[in-house]
Amino acid sequence: MFDREAHKERVKWFVHDRFGLFIHWGLYAIPAKGEWHRSAFHTTIEEYQQYFDEFDPTEFDAKKWAKLAKEAGMKYAVLTAKHHDGFCLFDSKLTDYKSTNTKFGRDIIAEYTEAFRNEGIKVGLYYSLIDWHHEDFPHFSDPLHPHTKDENHKDENRNFNRYLDYMHGQIREICTNYGKLDLLWFDFSYDDMRGEKWKATELVRMVRQLQPTAMMDNRLEADGIEFGSLITENPNEYCGDFVSPEQIIPPKGILDYEGERAVWEACMTMNGLWGYIQQDKNFKPASMCIKKLVECVSKGGNMLLNVGPNAKGSFPSESVAILEDIGAWMKANYKSIYGCGCADMEKPDYGRITRNGNKLYYHMYENTVGPVPLYGIKTEDIEKIRLLHDGSELKPCKEWPATAYPEVAFVDLGPNPILPDNTDTVIEVTLI
Repeated sequence: MFDREAHKERVKWFVHDRFGLFIHWGLYAIPAKGEWHRSAFHTTIEEYQQYFDEFDPTEFDAKKWAKLAKEAGMKYAVLTAKHHDGFCLFDSKLTDYKSTNTKFGRDIIAEYTEAFRNEGIKVGLYYSLIDWHHEDFPHFSDPLHPHTKDENHKDENRNFNRYLDYMHGQIREICTNYGKLDLLWFDFSYDDMRGEKWKATELVRMVRQLQPTAMMDNRLEADGIEFGSLITENPNEYCGDFVSPEQIIPPKGILDYEGERAVWEACMTMNGLWGYIQQDKNFKPASMCIKKLVECVSKGGNMLLNVGPNAKGSFPSESVAILEDIGAWMKANYKSIYGCGCADMEKPDYGRITRNGNKLYYHMYENTVGPVPLYGIKTEDIEKIRLLHDGSELKPCKEWPATAYPEVAFVDLGPNPILPDNTDTVIEVTLI
């Protein structure tokens, strides 16, 4: 049975922290065509083996990754312990297909969890329910498998229960061997591969026993489009703790069956796909990432922003620059993100509003002509107004032409038509 009270306790840190780092990394960084390489190009295990033999990311430094995340203002991180190709970044005793058996010879998950915890960042692990390397995972009949409909890879003599034992065993390993985990990010359910097909109730009960405070996403029963049963009156025990829309921000956030705001997190890439793609230079500018983070928070959600390290283990230079620019903005404006959520007020034409208790944060993406309308409040509701980035005082505007609109408070930013921060200037309003 789904325990609503336990759920409320588990998600407290999550709905406070709001901003996390997703890291997709594995053998697919070497061909550099994305994490779905094997499926997209119908690559055989034998053809893919060259990347296992070559894997030696000499520039990998988990401490450097963690410092970049911290400087960007990210409060939690999620790293792919195993993606769909079945390659493990941890020292699993259940397979030889792991980083500790490559030239590199190191347990990447162990180094990641230690480094990120040392920076005060909560640690999460991604684990794919799919496995294209395991003999007992469906080949011919599975629409996503590299050998789908391949007459040479029929499903006879494959034992799916044996695969489930393997999958559950690996999840037990990561829940046992790497200290306290803050989040487990399962990926993903599709067609009839969902819920109890994964023995999801049994799996969740094991996780709750080993990592009682760890959050889980909703993808034991859903994909990046579906919301799952978490938002219904009768959630399944394996419904997870948050909804995980992928590559989209829900137009109005996500509400549950009672119309209350659900817990959700939008995961999105910096450029095209999740894994490293050498030729993909379609990076979202930092200004866009900042505004999308604000949008998520203003709708009651989180943002999990992805980086795909290259074959040597380094973040792409474009990703580093974006993280640094986000970090500069977050350093001055973090109060408008952490602990904040939906203000339940009219969205201003010039930006968005986030709220934390009696503090409203008006995010200005562009200046107004004349004084700035503070939607949703009147002048008499205000205790004080400050520019968030430097704490400078602003005064309510009581002069013409604001007097024509007594139902709305206004603030005067002065004669300069250029905002102090041309990405997002934040006005902090403390209410009486």
